[in-house]
Amino acid sequence: MTTATTEALVKPAKTKKKKPKRGRIEREQIKWGFIFLSPWLIGILVFTIIPFIASFFFSMMDFNLANPEDAQFIGLANWQRAIFNDPNVYESFGVTFLFALISLPIGMAFALYLAVLLNSKSVRGKAFFRTMFFMPTMIPLVAAVLIWQGVFNEQTGWFNLLLENVFGIPALGVDGIRWFANPNLIYITLTFIGLWGIGNMMMITLAGLQGVPTEMYEAAEIDGAGWWRQLINITIPMISPVIFYNLVLGAIALMQYFLVPFVLNGGSGFPDGRTNFVGIYFFNQAFRFFNMGYGATLAWLIFLVSLLLTVVLFGSARYWVYYAGEEA
Repeated sequence: MTTATTEALVKPAKTKKKKPKRGRIEREQIKWGFIFLSPWLIGILVFTIIPFIASFFFSMMDFNLANPEDAQFIGLANWQRAIFNDPNVYESFGVTFLFALISLPIGMAFALYLAVLLNSKSVRGKAFFRTMFFMPTMIPLVAAVLIWQGVFNEQTGWFNLLLENVFGIPALGVDGIRWFANPNLIYITLTFIGLWGIGNMMMITLAGLQGVPTEMYEAAEIDGAGWWRQLINITIPMISPVIFYNLVLGAIALMQYFLVPFVLNGGSGFPDGRTNFVGIYFFNQAFRFFNMGYGATLAWLIFLVSLLLTVVLFGSARYWVYYAGEEA
C-alpha cells in the first residue's frame, strides 16, 4: 500500500458546509428592502447608467440633431479630432484650469476665514451670521448672476460708484472699469461672484472646526503659541480631511463651470475667449451646433480629466491629510 493511499485512508473526507437557509422573516426583509430601493435603482439605471453608456456610443458616431437620419458610425474619429486636431479643446481646458487656480484657493481660504471667525468665542450673534452667510446659497444662481451684473455695471453699479465717490478712483463712464469686458479683470469678477455662494463650504469647514479638541488649544496657549501658530500647527492639520473634501468637490465643480458665464454672455467666450470654459465649449458643440457625437466626446473628455484630477488629489492626500486614529 502506497503512502498516498495510507494518508487518504487516515484523513477524514472534507465535507462542504452547507449555508444555512434563510428564514421566512429574513427573506421578507430582503424582498421589502429591494421594493423600497427599487425607485432609486430604476432611477439610477434609467437616468445615469444607460445615458452614460449611450453617450460613449454617441462619441463614436457622426450624429447631428438637425439630420438624425444621417447618423453614421465613424469609430474614434471624434476622439482623434478632440485630442489631436481641435485647438479649441486645449484652449477651453486651459481657460478652465487657469480660472480654477485663481478662484479655488481664494474661495477655500475665504470659507476657512469665515468658519474660523464664526467659531471664535469672542464673536456674538454667531447663529445670525451663520444664517446670513449661508442664505445666498438658497437663491437661484441665475437670479444671483443677474444681481451681480447690476452690481458691477460700469455706469450704474454701486461698486463703481463706491470706487469713484469714496476712494476717488475713476471707475464710471466710457473709460471706467468694465468688470465683465476687461480680459484682465474677468476672472477676479467671476471669483467675486463665486464668493456669494461660499456658505455651503463655510458650514462644512465650521463643522470640522467644531470637532477639533479644545484641549489642544489650551495646551498650545500654555506653551505660549499665538493665534497664528495654533492655526498652522493645530487647526489646519486637524481639519485637513475637511479641506481635502472641499478641494475635491471644488475642483470637480469648476470642471463643470457653466451657468455663470452662460448667463453673462450666452456662452460667447467674451471677453477675448476668457470665458470659453470647457463646459461652454461642450454646450456650444452639442446644443448650439447640434453636433451630438462630438459633444459626447467632449463630455467624456471632461469626465476623464476630472477623474484623473481626482486620482491625483487622492494620491497627494497621504502627504498632507491627517486622519485621527491612523498609524504613523
